Amino acid sequence: MDYHKPVLFDEVIENIVTNKEGVYLDCTLGGAGHTQGILENTSEKGVVIAIDQDDDAIEFAEKKLENYKERIKIFKDNFKNLDTVLYMAGYEKVSGILMDIGVSSYQLDDPERGFSYKYEAKLDMRMNKNAKISAYEVINEFSEQEIADILYKYGEEPKSRRIARKITEARKEKKIETTTELADIVIRAIGKSMKRHPAKRTFQAVRMYVNQELEVLEEALEKAVELLEDRGRLLVITFHSLEDRIVKNKFREFEKPCKCPPNIPICVCGKESLGKVITKKPIVAGELELNDNSRAHSAKLRVFERRA
Repeated sequence: MDYHKPVLFDEVIENIVTNKEGVYLDCTLGGAGHTQGILENTSEKGVVIAIDQDDDAIEFAEKKLENYKERIKIFKDNFKNLDTVLYMAGYEKVSGILMDIGVSSYQLDDPERGFSYKYEAKLDMRMNKNAKISAYEVINEFSEQEIADILYKYGEEPKSRRIARKITEARKEKKIETTTELADIVIRAIGKSMKRHPAKRTFQAVRMYVNQELEVLEEALEKAVELLEDRGRLLVITFHSLEDRIVKNKFREFEKPCKCPPNIPICVCGKESLGKVITKKPIVAGELELNDNSRAHSAKLRVFERRA
């Protein structure tokens, strides 16, 4: 098993570790690269609480972090429940929270998980293998309109209706069971492209819907900002515009929550700033990392600092 090298590693550690003896929450444990970095850059009193809903990731991380077992607590859960996890771990506030959003390279590259159009596998795309709805149900049971809406909302696919029509036509002949079958249907619907695989947006959209990634992110951000101690930091890494837009807008809202009309000289809504946006523009990978890690090309890191 080989997990991806964590993106923006140095930038994350530099921005998140503000208290060497602090408690930190890694909402997306994955291959534990960022978690290990936090542990290595904090004192013996520093603690990391980590969350993941993937059994494979947790098993891998437990072995990798064996030397830090006294300072790490791992919970199997969806990170939207970070407040409950923190309570179960015995803490009220933390010095820093990290969210590395999206699917890991390991999940993408594991044919059995059915995330990628590159490998033939059963349609699945669930990050939590126990989740009820998989890509198979979406593609074979949802209506043409529902599929079109999913492709447009989560994949920003301009040809969503054409693809949805082809999918519903194809499944009348037989169930669409594999990733390659779905990819071929998309190609037949919209043709091939020189720039990107024509099924890229479709697969992204179905995966994000199955895992409710945008909804989970919004809920987690709202909870996270309330769990930070004074000067504690919230770091979020995103990989495409839909997620980055949510993070950017939420951070702005946290910094300037006032809803009063601009022509009113005094705030009457009573909403007070929760802190400060540290990154006016997102942090992106440098040339060295881009050459070494292809996954870093679309990565954006935004940082918010809580002010109590």
